[in-house]
Amino acid sequence: MKNSVLNDIPLWHPPAGRGPGLVLVQEIFGLDDYLRSVASDLAAAGYVVAVPELFWRTAPGWSSTHDEAGVAASMAVMASFDPASGLSDVLATVAHLRSLPSVTGGVGVLGFCLGGSLAFAAAAEGDPDVTVSFYGSTVAQQIDALSRVECPIQFHFGGTDPYIPRSDVAVVEAAVASHPGAEIHVQEEAGHAFHNHVAPMFHHPEAAARAWELTTEFLRRTLPA
Repeated sequence: MKNSVLNDIPLWHPPAGRGPGLVLVQEIFGLDDYLRSVASDLAAAGYVVAVPELFWRTAPGWSSTHDEAGVAASMAVMASFDPASGLSDVLATVAHLRSLPSVTGGVGVLGFCLGGSLAFAAAAEGDPDVTVSFYGSTVAQQIDALSRVECPIQFHFGGTDPYIPRSDVAVVEAAVASHPGAEIHVQEEAGHAFHNHVAPMFHHPEAAARAWELTTEFLRRTLPA
């Protein structure tokens, strides 16, 4: 087993070889084809992207299918996941990117699902320069931490998410309304993990396209490549 999340951490570089850094934080499915495609898209947009392996302590190399069986297996892996350790890994990856000669400018965090919750926690407890959080299931329960977030932050949710009640999303909306530098976008017709294009049970192409355009515009504004 590896002894650090930074051992052999995968990196994606932009065509120029240099740029701002982004820590891309996984869903419960691990580092899979979907996450690799997102990393490639962000690198093509000009960012140096690092993806920490959150389950390296208990299930190294974890990756699952994107169906009911994969969700069940991933939830079983999640049962032994320590969020505090995961947050430590994300913050360590932020620091690691800042130490690389190829990283110029700031370093941001972008996460989906489990990663969306950890991205928000990283913004509250660490010092990323920008944060994007997609459908983090614990965000509403931890929303008081928004007062500690000093960087620009963008939240995305689906309005019909079976795992995150619309009432929880409303809690985040209310908090964001009074927090400078924060914004929230709700794709009302979409459910959970709607951006995941390799998961037919979740993917909502129209909502995904809208949310990704909002994300890339936000990054261009707050962490220009």
